[in-house]
Amino acid sequence: MGNYRNFTLTTYFVAQATARITRPELEKQLAFMEKYLRLDKVYLEPFRGVLASHEQVEMCREVFEAHGVKVAGGLTTIIPTPEGDAPKPRLFDTFCYNDPKMRAKLKEVCAFIGSHFNEFIIDDFFFTGCACPECCKARDDFNRAHGISDGSWQAYRLDLMRRVSEELVIGPAKAANPGCKIIIKYPNWAESYQETGYNPAGQRKLFDGLYTGTETRDPIVTDQHLPRYLSYSLMTYFESMWPGHNGGGWFDNFDMHITEHYLEQAYLTAFSKPRELMLFCFQSMFDHMYTAALGYQLDKLDALLDHAGSPVGIACYLPDDSQGEDNVQDFLGMVGLPIVCTPYFPEEADQILLTRAAACDADVVDKLERWLRVKGGTAMVTTGFLEATADRGVQRLTSIRLRGRKISARHWRVEEEERRGGVRRRLCLTPTGDRPIALPVAEFRNNATWAVVKAVHGEESYGVLLRDYYGKGRLWTLAVPDAFPDLYHIPAEALGRIRQAMPVNGAWMECPAGVSLFAYDNDAFIVYPYVMSAAQYRVVKLHVAGAKALVNPVTGARLEPVYFDGDEAVFELAAKSGEYALYKVEC
Repeated sequence: MGNYRNFTLTTYFVAQATARITRPELEKQLAFMEKYLRLDKVYLEPFRGVLASHEQVEMCREVFEAHGVKVAGGLTTIIPTPEGDAPKPRLFDTFCYNDPKMRAKLKEVCAFIGSHFNEFIIDDFFFTGCACPECCKARDDFNRAHGISDGSWQAYRLDLMRRVSEELVIGPAKAANPGCKIIIKYPNWAESYQETGYNPAGQRKLFDGLYTGTETRDPIVTDQHLPRYLSYSLMTYFESMWPGHNGGGWFDNFDMHITEHYLEQAYLTAFSKPRELMLFCFQSMFDHMYTAALGYQLDKLDALLDHAGSPVGIACYLPDDSQGEDNVQDFLGMVGLPIVCTPYFPEEADQILLTRAAACDADVVDKLERWLRVKGGTAMVTTGFLEATADRGVQRLTSIRLRGRKISARHWRVEEEERRGGVRRRLCLTPTGDRPIALPVAEFRNNATWAVVKAVHGEESYGVLLRDYYGKGRLWTLAVPDAFPDLYHIPAEALGRIRQAMPVNGAWMECPAGVSLFAYDNDAFIVYPYVMSAAQYRVVKLHVAGAKALVNPVTGARLEPVYFDGDEAVFELAAKSGEYALYKVEC
């Protein structure tokens, strides 16, 4: 690929620097980067509210190319209010696409960038939140013409940004350079795309490729409540959406204060097997302590990825333009379920996860029913999914009913089957969590549905993981806490039973929350314990069906099972927060 075997290392150079930097200063900054990183490519941006001159763009290109760094272009669609005009109600200075001056400027800029580059990427400000009088009128006219009476923005903005893509970006750029390839970078807030005009379903028919935002943030002090697992799962979503066209994962060093949290973006993006790793941005990486730490880890990640196949896991169905139980799949990934995501109903998958977002597909219950009856796989649905599909016949699949009741519980009851020596014995564990958790009450009919994990409140217990059989398949229902981070406070014994219900490649873990399992199609696994507030050394018991041993191909270490539980070999792995390891199965 370039300087690394498994990915191309890229960075982004913002327009303010392109417009003003001198050659000596650029040489100085590039020398710092080369001390720690081996850059393959840079996306050089001429416009981000200001437009760099032709001479500045070409000077920057010359310097990078002299250092063996390939150069592509970049664009960020923000613009100050034109001189003499009244300000518009818009966030981050994003464009008003009903403003003639702003529209003309975007056409000019895209023609300029197209004339300089054979490829450019659009940063993730290519949306609209403008609600000025002109935009309100355009929305009302659109809604009236399309029979939309609720005053919503979604359909209008999706159509608007399709037209903007064609008329103001792609058209002018390709008129200037017919061979120019244009890549759209999607932000990490996937649940909000449709409200602001992002439309991957339509835009993938227009652009030459896409890119994925894998940056996460401190979830407490920022508005982006993004579990770190998103850096992996969103990559799988876009790779599934448009195979071969997901250019890479883009992360940054903003809004976080712990070094490992920055590095974890790189780890999880790399675990998804990206074509490129994008460091945003060159200016923020210069003279920063994270840069040296990342450079050290990139070589380790490259060595690890030599032994990883393609990612596989429990297929989470997130239809186009969907929302509901936002990011719950990533919280489940953070507690050890190997989740991969797709915008298409995963007909061929052996295991699927359906959250409330899946209910945005009007036919999802019929698809699930047919899949269970004919395919015979294992599905897990959340209580949010059941609630959202209660009027669509989901009752034929389970006796569970949601009546709006809630309970708070700290004590748990976990039913499991021990199979040592080939003898099955039903065991019951009664762990206690570190805090009470608020849960929906999933009422069910005894012996029609069976609860294997229960939350105990006073003299009663309530189903948290419930099992049904239907057709050739098995249906698990998971009662999801009101606050998704409460999943981290479910006792290890209960989490282990939830993971055991959905093993991937025959593997599942016994351990507390805060450990992810990443699975690959070549019988390899990566185990990663996150750096969290209560991070500490722990032992992970990894169950793998049919295994004789585990081998770490990077270190050469070989692990023997500590015992066998039926057909499962059980291994004990030393897990230290912030340290990842890959294991391959010997059968």
